[in-house]
Amino acid sequence: MSEPDRRSAFQSIRAIDYTALIVRDMEAMRRFYEEVLGFPLERELSANWVEYRVGSNILALSRPGWTKDDAPVPKGTAAVQLAFRVPPPDVARCAEELTQKGVAMLSPPTDRPFGHRTLFFRDPDGNLLEIYAEI
Repeated sequence: MSEPDRRSAFQSIRAIDYTALIVRDMEAMRRFYEEVLGFPLERELSANWVEYRVGSNILALSRPGWTKDDAPVPKGTAAVQLAFRVPPPDVARCAEELTQKGVAMLSPPTDRPFGHRTLFFRDPDGNLLEIYAEI
């Protein structure tokens, strides 16, 4: 008879399936992710839950639901940082598009000593977004 598996059941997790951003302003966030970043709409389950395909992952925008009693994140404070990887030449191209669309950059394209070229900006809810490439 074999010994029972003593590993944690959590060790069977193999991927993050989706990331949900709890949003303050759904309309502004939808415009930003659809029109500024151009993410393809995967599906809209309701007015409170919208999903975008980002590579093999889903980025969801959600109005508060399960967390409706949580205090909102103060304005001007990032609740999350999302990093989107692109090929090295596209970091500068993304910066140009953001500038053309009126999005302020917190940090322009910069080569970092740890081997990334990055640029940082915020979405309408103040979340910190990063475009980066490995160099």
